[in-house]
Amino acid sequence: MGTVKDVELLVLRHENAVLRRQLTGPVRYEPADRFWFAALSGLIPRRHWREIFPVAPGTLLAWHRRFTAAKWDYTARRRTGRPHTPAAVKKLVLRLARENPNWGHRRVQGELTRLGHRIAASTVWEILNAAGIDPAPRRSGPAWREFLTTQAEGIIAADFFHIDTALGRRLYALVFLEHATRRLHITGVTARPTRDWTVQQARNVTADLGIRIQTLRFLLRDRDGKYGEAFDAVFRAEEMKILKSAPQAPRMNAHCERIIGSIRREALDHVLIMNEAHARHVLAAYERHYNEHRPHQARNQLPPDVPEQPAVAHDLNTHKVLRTRILGGLINEYRYAA
Repeated sequence: MGTVKDVELLVLRHENAVLRRQLTGPVRYEPADRFWFAALSGLIPRRHWREIFPVAPGTLLAWHRRFTAAKWDYTARRRTGRPHTPAAVKKLVLRLARENPNWGHRRVQGELTRLGHRIAASTVWEILNAAGIDPAPRRSGPAWREFLTTQAEGIIAADFFHIDTALGRRLYALVFLEHATRRLHITGVTARPTRDWTVQQARNVTADLGIRIQTLRFLLRDRDGKYGEAFDAVFRAEEMKILKSAPQAPRMNAHCERIIGSIRREALDHVLIMNEAHARHVLAAYERHYNEHRPHQARNQLPPDVPEQPAVAHDLNTHKVLRTRILGGLINEYRYAA
């Protein structure tokens, strides 16, 4: 009986502490207060609860039910929605989509699964859509740049460019460029580029290609009227298809446009061309330099006519570097002394 009295005293003292803590306003019981009352309730006979506790027995039992429910409720501890996709996985999704434009979001998901990253196809769709990439595969075929890249081994491109002489006379030159090796062919210079002349240049370049022509499948040219059917027939005879760029779309023949720009910046813009013979001499010298010495990024800084093997560095203290002047020093080439 003494224990019960002591417990009742503890309850009353705690109630007094609660009231002192809140001198104004309604009484609010904190979780610690509820826990304390619930712990002491087991030591007091149930028939005395109403006399001792400041709350009804039903309230005390309701507190206990809420406490027990909260203990076993994992809702607040569990995040809603799908788990966060790591940034590295998102980056990999975008890489796969860009490197494989024909893949849809489900094909990308399958490749990720093979790599051990199991994410939903809808998650891949959301990642691609947020990055502005079409999640569905493009079924209309590759873009022009992608076609040129994948078919580079079998493409040779042709284009005309003009040269203005010192006396104002306009000359025309025809260039061919092998996409795979970046090998340049400047077949001729003339003031009157007739169709017959153009056909002869086509025959010259096919003869110059030799056995390499067997690997070529496409001739890429614009719609200039100087070509004609006879020009195309020379290449069709070698089982090549003719690809014509769209009107006023130089970017569709960007490789040829770029080499013509290089010819102008590195040679023609710095030389006064006197006549056709002088133009042929300048262009022939530049063609040799371009094919045999000039480095190209697309070939790991190697010239078109040099095998793909790394250059051997020599000790500059024992090996002298010599300069060879091309076109009177307009272009310089450097080699180790033998």
